[in-house]
Amino acid sequence: MTTNHSTPATTPPPNPNPGSPSEDSSPNTAAPSPPPSPMSPSSSSCSASSSSTTSFTSLEPCLTLTSPTDILAAVPYLVGFHPKTSLILIGLDRRQAKLVARWSLPFPPGTLASLEPVFDREGVTEIVVVGYGPGELVTPAVDEARLLAAKTELHVGEALRAHEGRYWSYICDLATCCPAEGTPYDLTTSQIAAEATIRGLVALPDRESLERTIAPIAGPVRMAMRRATADAIAELRADLTATTNLDTFATQFIAESLNRVRAALQTHEEGGRLDDAEAAKLGLALSITRARDEAWTLMQDSHVLLWKDLTRRLEPRFIPPAASLLAMASWRAGNNVQATIALERALTIDPSYSMANLLMHALQNLLSPAILRDRLPTPAELDAAMGPPHASWLLPLVNLLDEDEANTPPE
Repeated sequence: MTTNHSTPATTPPPNPNPGSPSEDSSPNTAAPSPPPSPMSPSSSSCSASSSSTTSFTSLEPCLTLTSPTDILAAVPYLVGFHPKTSLILIGLDRRQAKLVARWSLPFPPGTLASLEPVFDREGVTEIVVVGYGPGELVTPAVDEARLLAAKTELHVGEALRAHEGRYWSYICDLATCCPAEGTPYDLTTSQIAAEATIRGLVALPDRESLERTIAPIAGPVRMAMRRATADAIAELRADLTATTNLDTFATQFIAESLNRVRAALQTHEEGGRLDDAEAAKLGLALSITRARDEAWTLMQDSHVLLWKDLTRRLEPRFIPPAASLLAMASWRAGNNVQATIALERALTIDPSYSMANLLMHALQNLLSPAILRDRLPTPAELDAAMGPPHASWLLPLVNLLDEDEANTPPE
């Protein structure tokens, strides 16, 4: 399951994430901030004329939903891709979308129970439920969502099932309005796609398309990065061999690594891109916990592009720190699907990587990144807590230098 909370923007939440039991290891949540995506779907699915006009509005008007077709057209832009065999749950309060969650179907009974404290925390007062797939797959999941709504005293604004170009409503039983054979719908007749596109939202064909956006770069670029990485490793090996005092070397190397992190952030903020040599050396530097934590404590939502670039370019054994930083930036920005995929990349390479496991635990337990805002230590506080550098700080990096490349996952 994946959850996406509203993000501070003038458009609906950007590409929430898909952490579903069958796709992701367990439920994932996204990030709350000021709710910018108001949405109050029709309380009836009968037609636009019998439903209230609903809108996404934050600082300025966003998407306007006036029918079940509009809801079905909006969902792909809320989750970032066109869902299949999925359950989507949108939590609302005062016509504002507070969270969006997606699960792959089928899922075990009781899967939705973990949402109860989330509804309370986010102040959700109404839900809209949309299931994709055949009735035998969708109906048990929708029934569980409606039972949860009844238990938590939430209003169900709409509950739909969509399959093969038709939709059915679980809250409308009028045959003249909602026939047993379903109501045909055509997403191209809705203005939602055009409005969403104008506002910069994207709905990719499927989750695999999202995974490809952070997949390893191949071809000549990969070969160039491989050479740059080999050069950086050779230089480091030579320096280690030549040093007569490992503690002194560690102090100097950590200082240089911190400078590399800050320089990379500065280059990114100025619209630049690290060259292969800079990227390779930064990849080595991030293997040092203190250097990685420097990037973490200086984290901004805008750093997503930098860490995505590094995640795609680095050699596999050096990816976990960059992928974890990408996950952190994505989580902060409300893009949980990207956060989840990045963590999957990191944990596939190193299942014991602590930062990735910590973030995955946060996602799986429906925690909000707001718990970290204004609570991360400053660089000075990191220095005070960790003390002066010493040779043992280099061990994670040295272990990677000795790692057999053949043991890393294929690209």
